[in-house]
Amino acid sequence: MQETRQNRIARLLQKELASIFQSQTRTMHGVLISVTRAKVSPDLGICTAYLSIFPSDKAEEMLKNINANEKTIRYDLGQRVHNQLRIIPELRFFIDDSLDYIERIDELLKK
Repeated sequence: MQETRQNRIARLLQKELASIFQSQTRTMHGVLISVTRAKVSPDLGICTAYLSIFPSDKAEEMLKNINANEKTIRYDLGQRVHNQLRIIPELRFFIDDSLDYIERIDELLKK
């Protein structure tokens, strides 16, 4: 039963984080940030979000910027989901490099 609730909350947070990043990256032309996966801890206190950043050469710089602004992102998230959640989870962001990994495997297979 707890896993079902965790999954529902993770999907909600993923959707809302994606819309926050979409609105913030509109001002930066040529940068696209998408939330590929979100996982919530069993106590619903920590949300781990995996981000796919395009172009990938700016990924580290963007991740540093996102981690520096984690408090404002959490505040924006709280404004959006305050009716659904009592406690807004702490956010942790990681780069999802699965697309780069797939691309690398394709390159190796073509050789």
